[in-house]
Amino acid sequence: MPRLDKSPHWGSKISNMNRKRKKERLCFEELSQWSHSLERLLASKYGLKIFQAFLKSEYSDENIEFWLICEEFKKIKCSCTMLSRARKIFKHYIQPEAPKEINIDQGTRQTIQQNIEEPVVTCFDAAQKIVFGLMEKDSYPRFLKSNAYRALFDAT
Repeated sequence: MPRLDKSPHWGSKISNMNRKRKKERLCFEELSQWSHSLERLLASKYGLKIFQAFLKSEYSDENIEFWLICEEFKKIKCSCTMLSRARKIFKHYIQPEAPKEINIDQGTRQTIQQNIEEPVVTCFDAAQKIVFGLMEKDSYPRFLKSNAYRALFDAT
């Protein structure tokens, strides 16, 4: 996996965010809140964007993409839209060898496959919980130790 501080993509993302941050001033307190929990990081508009850029720089952004898509899926009210979106999510993230296949167990995968025939807002909850746990135990601690996260403190 490439290191964050050598990724050209990360550098442009951070530069753009620095410019925006100067307008809205990302403060030290908000940055330090991100280290308290993944929930706090994801609840922050800037925290989410910076975490996404970090994961993309490591070529491991499928988990956060899936998690965010599930959050949007829960807001769907129309059953036709829900069915269509559930099938797309399954095809893109859940089915074996999907383009952005997430790491979940076979039982969860099969349950989701059955549930998307008549989807409800909770049909991806088990997979979303697994993915959140993976990010919390792996990606999030790496982010907190990254040069990019430390550089944000230096810039405040």
